Amino acid sequence: MRAKLLLLLLLVTTSIVAQDKKEVKEFFWGAKDEFKKANTVPDKWKNESAVIIHKREHYNYHKFGANVTYTSAIRKRIKLQDQAAVTEFSQFSYKTKFYSNKAYGSGFWRRGTNFIGVKVVKPDGKEIEIDAEKESKEVNGEQKLAISNLEVGDIIDFYFYSIEPFKSVYDYSFEAVETPLGDVYPTMDLKITLETENDFFVNFNTYNGAPELKQIPTKNSGERSYELAEKNIEKNEFPRWFYPLAEMPCYKFQVIFARSGKFEKLADGFLSESEKEIKKTVAKQDIYDYYNKKFVPNGNLDPIKDFLKGKTFTSDEEKIREVYYFCRHEYYTRYLEAFVVNEAKLFYPFEYYGYNPIFFSSEESFINYFMYFLKKNEIDYDIIVATPRYNGSIDDLLIQGNVTKLIRVNTKNPVYLQYFSPYTSADQIDYTVENSKAYVLEVSKGKKVTDASTVMLPSSTYQENSYKTKTTLTLDNFTGFAVKRESFYLGHLKENEQKDKFNFYDYVYEDYKKYGTTQLLEYVKNKKKKEQYTNELNALVNKMKDNQKEAFEKSTEEEYEFDVDDYKFEIKSTGRYGKKSALETEETFTVKNNLIKKAGDKYLIEIGKMLTSQIEIDQKEKDRKNNIYMVYPRSFENEIILEIPAGYSVSGLEKLNKKVENETGGFTATAEVKGNQLVIKTFKYYKNYYETNANWSKMIAFLDAAYQFTQEKILLKKN
Repeated sequence: MRAKLLLLLLLVTTSIVAQDKKEVKEFFWGAKDEFKKANTVPDKWKNESAVIIHKREHYNYHKFGANVTYTSAIRKRIKLQDQAAVTEFSQFSYKTKFYSNKAYGSGFWRRGTNFIGVKVVKPDGKEIEIDAEKESKEVNGEQKLAISNLEVGDIIDFYFYSIEPFKSVYDYSFEAVETPLGDVYPTMDLKITLETENDFFVNFNTYNGAPELKQIPTKNSGERSYELAEKNIEKNEFPRWFYPLAEMPCYKFQVIFARSGKFEKLADGFLSESEKEIKKTVAKQDIYDYYNKKFVPNGNLDPIKDFLKGKTFTSDEEKIREVYYFCRHEYYTRYLEAFVVNEAKLFYPFEYYGYNPIFFSSEESFINYFMYFLKKNEIDYDIIVATPRYNGSIDDLLIQGNVTKLIRVNTKNPVYLQYFSPYTSADQIDYTVENSKAYVLEVSKGKKVTDASTVMLPSSTYQENSYKTKTTLTLDNFTGFAVKRESFYLGHLKENEQKDKFNFYDYVYEDYKKYGTTQLLEYVKNKKKKEQYTNELNALVNKMKDNQKEAFEKSTEEEYEFDVDDYKFEIKSTGRYGKKSALETEETFTVKNNLIKKAGDKYLIEIGKMLTSQIEIDQKEKDRKNNIYMVYPRSFENEIILEIPAGYSVSGLEKLNKKVENETGGFTATAEVKGNQLVIKTFKYYKNYYETNANWSKMIAFLDAAYQFTQEKILLKKN
């Protein structure tokens, strides 16, 4: 009976999927397809690699009882006008089925389904539909579909349709959609459709000249339909150092599901008064209303009291910083070893931490706790609400998930505190929001948000965000070098490098030692289990260290663009306990059969390549039309020391002395012989967060100088 029931369910499911497949095909390519015969492009785009004749995006949100279905789809009809475009569209990768991350329970109805349709239209109008199910092959969990016999002049017409069902009786925020209107190819016709019904709240707006969303009348008052349409959209360029949403025509939207007034209040987003209204803007009052309910001082301060016993500080600022680093361990890094052990399935570690251990898993839990600490210590503070600069201005805020929250402690020199990572520093603002306009939630008597105003967040300088290296080169019988590189990182460059370089053992055990806390394995009292767990964890760490070393060696080779051997790496100082504390590392390796060429009794050395690879700006980039958006101001200082072999001298130093500086940044280099050493010093820096396109040529000037330096050589000759 059970087997028959399962077979029946399978047959029913297969039948439904087949019906869905037919309906999806009809949706895009059916009788109402007004682009079925469209095959010409405007003369102005005849020389483009490809032209999108029609692009359709479709989103549908539907509920029935406890069941919710989210549908998203895209169709593109593209004319291929050169071989590059033919190559681009000769293969597709996609997934046919997936398990919804929104669903709960088990069975067939957890599973979402994707449909793909592909056809090629020849210049004479002949259509060749590809059977994706038969022609595709699975590779690493993805379907690979090769499109054979594509030719210049063909049209490829494809769609991707995803149906995702799940159950929800509460509230749910769907993933936001934020994208430029244009594509990498010109678009003749674009249509975006959005369909919702009661209990689905929509935040939607367009920016930078994109057309507005229009509501389409529906027969049912509980249903809503919207459309955004545009024609003749020029192609978008996406160069380096650019934030598309900051200046390109674009749209942003998010749909939030909430079944009742109770869940509307709990919803994780800025909701309109009624689901019948599109919310287009988020005002100061919205910010105040939303976060006034989210931030409430609370927590157990006993661990901080124990930490502070017997300690004295020169100021509240010093006290706050030390408490911040202690809490980063007490409520964050202290548990990271356990997460690693649990993920590796060595044993279940969390039973050793007692009932309900506190781990700060969100900005809200972090802020609420520090609100309580500051309130009890009668220290004035505010809460900052900001959005990353790549999203555009805070004035255009629409999506709650784009918000970054932090605390500003109003001491003599304000201290900024942000939610923990293993590397965050007190006083250092997330680089994505610094130098931007933000909201300040003013807190009355340390316990309640009473008002909201705006503020310009502080900036950092290229001197603060710095990377300094000292590289010593010793010739190895004129066949290669022994290299020692000492590196020092500060500011945002430090935090980025820590993320790239550190594994949990690089800092967790450092924190255990600093704060005298109990390591995970010390909780295990059973001698046999402890020995087993210790061996397994040591084996895991050793494997991770081997992988780490391999990754570092590969990264170093990518920096220099040549192979290295005998690679060793050491962290001298983690730099984790203060903004002015540097991350210090040391690498040693050898470079063999590279960079040195014999010319009679002389040796030509490509010394410039020891600066590491630099940005080469090609002609296409030089013709840039967009403005320039930097992550943050930063500087790179290098000292390269070559030990000159006895009996030899150096020539060719004049090309190693360069200086290009202007209001956007600069590159300088000096080279001189001191005793038996050639000492080269370089300094490259980017001064600002933003440059207009008019200043691009000034940036190119110092970028080209830095790149040219890497091409320079010196000559070693006998005295």
